[in-house]
Amino acid sequence: MNLPPAVSIVMRSFNEAWAIGDTIRQVFAQDFPGEIELIVIDSGSSDGSLEIIQNSPAQLIQIPLGTYVPGVVLNQGAAAARHDWLIYLNADATPVGKNWLSALLTPCVGNPNFGAGFSRQVPRPDCQAVFAADYDRCFGPQRESVKWEHFFSMVSSITHRSVLAKHPIREDLQYAEDDEWTRRLSAAGLDIPYAIDSVVMHSHNYTPRQSYKRAFGDAMAMAATQSSPPTTGVLLGTLADTVRDAKWCLKNHQLSGLPRAAITRLYQRLGRHAGYSAGRAHHSRP
Repeated sequence: MNLPPAVSIVMRSFNEAWAIGDTIRQVFAQDFPGEIELIVIDSGSSDGSLEIIQNSPAQLIQIPLGTYVPGVVLNQGAAAARHDWLIYLNADATPVGKNWLSALLTPCVGNPNFGAGFSRQVPRPDCQAVFAADYDRCFGPQRESVKWEHFFSMVSSITHRSVLAKHPIREDLQYAEDDEWTRRLSAAGLDIPYAIDSVVMHSHNYTPRQSYKRAFGDAMAMAATQSSPPTTGVLLGTLADTVRDAKWCLKNHQLSGLPRAAITRLYQRLGRHAGYSAGRAHHSRP
């Protein structure tokens, strides 16, 4: 496999001083033999992130606090990049090992039908059971996501400038921009490989309120591209989620995390239901 001579990495950052230093160090510790350009777009951090970025080999682009829109920032980073192979990496998604980059490139380079690819994500050691179970479902060796209609994550991902030229990321979505973008790539017949050997450590312990907000935003955005509403109601969906979580917690000896999981699933289901309804109303306006 002939890897490209250079890549550009676009990193989104906001108040992640606790992680960004390790992430940047791991980026430049890769076994990739070519040039690595790192562009960090910071959205108004005030926690010391800027000093860490400025003392690194990264190029810093600052945007005003409160102006962050995912698609705008992702397209802006691609426009600023000097190289054609483009990697998107969140500031709190720390590469695991020195082969993260080469393993991400391997299933993509040389594929004439390539659209976008993405890495495996593993949760951090402090990840709560409810969210760790989701990472297993999405990214684990026996992942359920392989059976889903569609799955992709922009957290650690790759594309090529030629793909973005034909299929730019939408700039009017605050959530689920990666899902919408890669659904269009799939509809255009492009491949979206999962680079399971390319691994980053990444997870969030959302509160129930944060879980509701994220589920609401994702569902509202996805209503723009999906014509049919969720078929499972809130209560039945929460029950099914909790039973699945109970099996995971039992298998992984984390039964103490089950009560929080049940509460989180309820908030997620409520948010998804409300978000989809709001999205359909918004996107059906004349």
